[in-house]
Amino acid sequence: MIDILSFVIFFLIVCSFYIISSLGLNIQYGFTGMFNVGIAGFFAVGAYTSAILTGPSYADTIFGGFGLPIILGWVCAIIVSGIAGLLVGLITLKLREDFLAISTFGIAISLQLVALNVESVTRGPNGLYALPKPFAHILDSPFVSNVCYLIICIVVITMIYYALERAVRSPWGRVLRSIREDEVAAEALGKNVFMYRLQAFILGCGIMGLAGAMYANFVRFISPQDFLPIFTIQVYVMLIVGGKGNNLGAIVGAIVIWALWSASDSLINFIVAPDFQTQAAALRIIIVGMVLVLMLVFKPSGILPEKKHVSG
Repeated sequence: MIDILSFVIFFLIVCSFYIISSLGLNIQYGFTGMFNVGIAGFFAVGAYTSAILTGPSYADTIFGGFGLPIILGWVCAIIVSGIAGLLVGLITLKLREDFLAISTFGIAISLQLVALNVESVTRGPNGLYALPKPFAHILDSPFVSNVCYLIICIVVITMIYYALERAVRSPWGRVLRSIREDEVAAEALGKNVFMYRLQAFILGCGIMGLAGAMYANFVRFISPQDFLPIFTIQVYVMLIVGGKGNNLGAIVGAIVIWALWSASDSLINFIVAPDFQTQAAALRIIIVGMVLVLMLVFKPSGILPEKKHVSG
């Protein structure tokens, strides 16, 4: 029984990182219509920021090992990821959707290559290890420690959800939706479209960075291989399946797709011989892709379609 409960808690904690990332993407893509394909990059920025600031010192690095409190590392991860979003947004947000997607994807790949090659800071493929985890130093039981971490995740998700709900119901949120529907009309009404898009982009990147920081301090080890483009694809599928433009839909979609991803992994391990499991791992992507296609055909607005908001 305890093993099943431990698995469920671990599943929900990992799912929380996808939920937070999906909420960050929703403010960019769901409400503003910006096709950011650099999610993995901003997730990595947050992860490495927290790891460097809160982690131990390493003999083969020249920067890091500050041993700061975890909460401070998370706050700094939000700030640094937001600054990264600002710099990227200033360069890319005046581009059309297709060029924006290409440029943000290129930036995400570049960030991963930086993490892979700047070994004096990131330790490259060897990664940063022995990262601190909340309550781990005072709780001997990994199970209890994970329960506490899950509570933290739930609190963070709740705070982000209600903050975004207030934001999208505000006049600011209504402008974002008007930009998504008709950018030219919004500009004709006197709205500074670029500044609104930039604000939404920075906010979304900061939230993604927080997800990365929480991931780093949970798994206690990060390397460039943790931030591959497949992460970006997963988050997009979660948001589309759940319902873009709906924060609750982003949460539901993340849970559904992560459950499907985990279940398909277990199914492959059960039915495929060990010698072929590496090749069969691609079946997970095919299964999730089929689910996405079916959703787009039969329920294109997602499980929970966007709600109409009235500014108050």
